[in-house]
Amino acid sequence: MTTPVEPDALIASLRERIGQHPDPETGRPIESTGQLGEITLDGDTIKLSVGITSHCQPIADEIADTIRDLALTVAPGKTIQVQTPVHARPPARLGQVGLKAKSVILVGSGKGGVGKSTVATSLALTLRRLGATVGLMDADVYGPSVPHLLGLSGRPAISEDKKIEPIRLGPNGESGVPPETEGAMPVMSMGFLLEPDQAVIWRGPMLHGSIQQFLRDTSWGELDYLVIDMPPGTGDIALTLSQAIPITGAVVVCTPQEVALLDAVKAISMFRKVNIPIAGMVENMSGFTCPDCGKTYDIFGRGGARDKAEELTVPYLGGLPIDITLREAGDAGKLAEVLANDHRARAPFDQVARSLVRNLAAKAASAPPKASLPTL
Repeated sequence: MTTPVEPDALIASLRERIGQHPDPETGRPIESTGQLGEITLDGDTIKLSVGITSHCQPIADEIADTIRDLALTVAPGKTIQVQTPVHARPPARLGQVGLKAKSVILVGSGKGGVGKSTVATSLALTLRRLGATVGLMDADVYGPSVPHLLGLSGRPAISEDKKIEPIRLGPNGESGVPPETEGAMPVMSMGFLLEPDQAVIWRGPMLHGSIQQFLRDTSWGELDYLVIDMPPGTGDIALTLSQAIPITGAVVVCTPQEVALLDAVKAISMFRKVNIPIAGMVENMSGFTCPDCGKTYDIFGRGGARDKAEELTVPYLGGLPIDITLREAGDAGKLAEVLANDHRARAPFDQVARSLVRNLAAKAASAPPKASLPTL
C-alpha cells in the first residue's frame, strides 16, 4: 500500500524538481532566476506558475508542456495546470553602440531574388505577434525594400537628445504610430531617407558609417530581438556588424535550386569567417500548392536547403511555400496586415520563428552564461 505524500512535502518536491529546469533565455535554473512562482495543490489539481521572458514567449506553450511532464514525474496521476506569465527582464547594452537588445539576428542570402527581405520582415512580424519585443533594421542599403513591404513612409525625425526616431509599425499594420503605442515595432531603413527613384552610390567607408549610425543613433528602445535584413551576397556589411555588436546568429535564406544553394554555402562561409554563428537555414519558395486543384508543384525543387543544412551541420528552420496571398500583400505594402489575420499564410513563418527561438533556448541550456544577470 502506497503511503500518501503530505501536501507540503509534495509541493517541496515539485519545487526542487521543476526549479532546476533551465530558463530558456539564459540557461540558468528557473528557481535561481525567480521565475518559478507559486505552486498550489487543490485536491488532485496542481497549479504552477512559471514566468517566461518576452524573449521566449514564442515557445511558452512548449515550455509549459515540458514543465507539466516534469511535474507528473513527481506527482503521477495529478492534473497539472501550468501558467506562463511574462517575466520582466530588461536587456543589457550591447557593444560600444549601446544598443539594448537581447538577440541580434541577421537575415542574409548568397544571392538576390530569393525572398530574403520578405523572410526578414515576416520573421520580425511573427516574433512580435508571438509575444516578443522586436525591432527591424533594413541594412540592404542599395536595395531597401522593407518600407515597401510594410507600407511605411515618412522621414525619421531627430529627437531633442539627437536620436533618430524610427518609423514605427502598429500592431495591426498601421504606419507611423507614436512610440508609446503598445506593440509598436521600430523600423529603420535607408529607404526612409531616399526618394523612390534615387540610387545609393557609396564606397565601403560610407556604408560602414551609415550602419553604425543606424545602430548607435536610432531610438530602438528595449528589444528582445533586432532583426537585420542584410544585403545579398558576401559584402563587408557583415564585417561591420560583427565588429560593432555581438551577433546572436545569422539566418541564411535560399531556394531549393542548386545554384541558390551554392551561393548560400558562400554566405555561410562568409558569416563563419567573421565569427557570426549560423542560426539556421530557411528554404523559401519551397513548393507551390495550386489554389484551384490543390495539387502541389515543386517549381524550384524541394528539400535542397534541408539536405544542405544537414551536410553543413547547421540548423534547418523550415520551408516556406510560394504563396500568392503573401506576394500580393508584399507588393501592396500589406504584409503585416495579412500575417496578422491570415492563419494559413502565416503558419510556415510560425514554424520558422518557433524553431529559431527553440534553438536559441537549447543553446542557452547547453552553455548557460556564468556572469550575473544583466542590469541597467
